[in-house]
Amino acid sequence: MTLPSLAIRSLLNRRFAIGLTVLTIALSIALLVLVEQLRSEVREGFYRSVSGTDLIVGARTSPVQLLLYSVFGLGEPTNNVSWETFNALADTAEVAWAVPISLGDAHEGYRVVGTQVQFFDHYRYADRQPLAFAQGERFNDLFDVVLGHQVARNLGYSLGDQIVLAHGTANVSLQQHDNLPFRISGILAPTGTPIDQQLYISLTAHEAIHIGWQNGMPRPGADPTDAQARALAERLTPDSVTAILLGLTSRAAVFGLQRRVNDYRQEALSAVLPGIALQQLWRITGLAEQILRVVAGLVVLSGLLGMLTVLLTTLNERRREMAILRANGARPIQIAALLIFEAGLLAAAGILLGLILAVAVQAIAAPWLLSTVGVNLAVGWPSALLWKILAGIWLAGLVVGAVPALMAYRRTLADGMQVRM
Repeated sequence: MTLPSLAIRSLLNRRFAIGLTVLTIALSIALLVLVEQLRSEVREGFYRSVSGTDLIVGARTSPVQLLLYSVFGLGEPTNNVSWETFNALADTAEVAWAVPISLGDAHEGYRVVGTQVQFFDHYRYADRQPLAFAQGERFNDLFDVVLGHQVARNLGYSLGDQIVLAHGTANVSLQQHDNLPFRISGILAPTGTPIDQQLYISLTAHEAIHIGWQNGMPRPGADPTDAQARALAERLTPDSVTAILLGLTSRAAVFGLQRRVNDYRQEALSAVLPGIALQQLWRITGLAEQILRVVAGLVVLSGLLGMLTVLLTTLNERRREMAILRANGARPIQIAALLIFEAGLLAAAGILLGLILAVAVQAIAAPWLLSTVGVNLAVGWPSALLWKILAGIWLAGLVVGAVPALMAYRRTLADGMQVRM
């Protein structure tokens, strides 16, 4: 009987304990693969939050701060950019398109972004994917609002519903724009980016709801009605905006324009390249992925230790089996090789089953994660790096099998034939 067939028969003879061991290894491998895939997707989703925008311009601040409040909706801007500066940048020869954004309002804890309708034409995410609508269309009326996918889902809104915006970015605001409610005209398809967690209104509407306001507070009795706001809408021009998204005619011009914006004499500005700022931000926040890796590694280690425990436990029960093999001419090295081969089979079976479990969980959970959490988990096999890690785990399984193999190697035929009371 060959070594592989003997090992398989021996494992089948202990199928219950071996099955539990394989399942333990498989669960740990599945967790490792899922954590690695999720970590990779979160990182990729982080980098694909904005694509196709060559420069983001805002008031003088750090690149990370500008990126946080203009793309991720986190933090507060240090200052605004004047409308004259926006027009000057939009008229620059190197600029193909310029889209302003204004912040300062919220709804149920979600940020409201005032912008132009061109935002939906030029904004890109992931690999330059355009924004798409799951329902409805972009804002056309003055008091239309477009919702990100998670906003609509979490708050239970649908097309045509009316909502009231609040002044400020906090979860609770005492200043409600309840005199000018908005109608939901569109709901964006899920993107797995901060777009899903924001609301979008026109820049004119952003100005209209602040008619009669001064220094961030409404003047008593100055709130306009819907008809009054519409009558004034054509003459409403913002004094300033929070940030400006720029797309250039040529990528070669980006550094030259960035230097000119940073040296702009009329006001203190910062121009950042989104890709570089994202890398800086990830270096700050990327510690979490290392923690996930450590936790997954400890789970795999516990699975291998469980396999070692099973092999050592069954080794005492197999003393007579080893003695019979020795009596039939098997050498000590062959018995040791048998145990190592069994450990290799256990590790390989656990890794294979773990991969199947991980892919199945990805396929089942991917749509739910995208619609609920906003994480775009791509279904697929592990990366090349993860294959190397799995190969290392299989080798570690062989090392674990070498422990009982060494113990069996040292045992004598007489020890195996003894009857222990």
